[in-house]
Amino acid sequence: MSETSKNAKIDKRIVGWSVVRDGQAANQEPDSNPLTVRIDRREEGSWESITTKINLTSAGGRKTIYFVIGFGVVCGRMGGKPVCIERPLEFFIPAGQTSAEHQWVSATMRTLSLAARGGFLIKALADLRKVSWDRGPVWYGKTKSGKGMVHDSEVAAIAWAIQQELHKRGFLGERGQERPVEALAEQFERTRAFRDRLPVDNPHVDYSGRDRSAEDDEAALAIVGVCPDPDCRGEMIMKDGCPTCLDCGYSKCG
Repeated sequence: MSETSKNAKIDKRIVGWSVVRDGQAANQEPDSNPLTVRIDRREEGSWESITTKINLTSAGGRKTIYFVIGFGVVCGRMGGKPVCIERPLEFFIPAGQTSAEHQWVSATMRTLSLAARGGFLIKALADLRKVSWDRGPVWYGKTKSGKGMVHDSEVAAIAWAIQQELHKRGFLGERGQERPVEALAEQFERTRAFRDRLPVDNPHVDYSGRDRSAEDDEAALAIVGVCPDPDCRGEMIMKDGCPTCLDCGYSKCG
């Protein structure tokens, strides 16, 4: 410690302190759990989503409800290293279900969206599973043994259905519990690697499953001749195995 630091005067109240370990950079970003990072608003662009249809049965009869879950990519830092996961951030019901009978469903989905962006979705779903009403039980789904599931209310039944969808997606455990961030990060990396290999997403992957290299692209663009059309005389390249003109589209294969 320098002499200047020893004689420095502290003229502000101390409200907290931390220990900087040996070798730790003073300007290193603090860890932030991607499971609990708060998302203030929906970002622009496309999100992955799933749409689910459920049929609830109660003393009042049979009722069909659709709901949509939107997944966004959330990144943070764990152990000083960047880490990204896919996290459910948006819940809503499609248009056409906004009658007076279904307004409470819309309100519930809005509440779940706020809980998801705030980082406490799992607790919110667990609380909804406990909601009961005086209209009798609601039947939806089956247990692992094949018996019909009985819920205390429609709210509880929908919350259970959402938990099942998130379990199938790999975000929740079998009993609706939180999965470790490390497991979610590994799953996201595997999913991203799989999507990158899809021809619809990646033009450098062909339908045979063989990765196209830069040499393949250069070979495909190599000039193999001059267009025989006297009004064109453009450059010919190999396209789908046939010499094709870049200018007029003429192909020797017809």
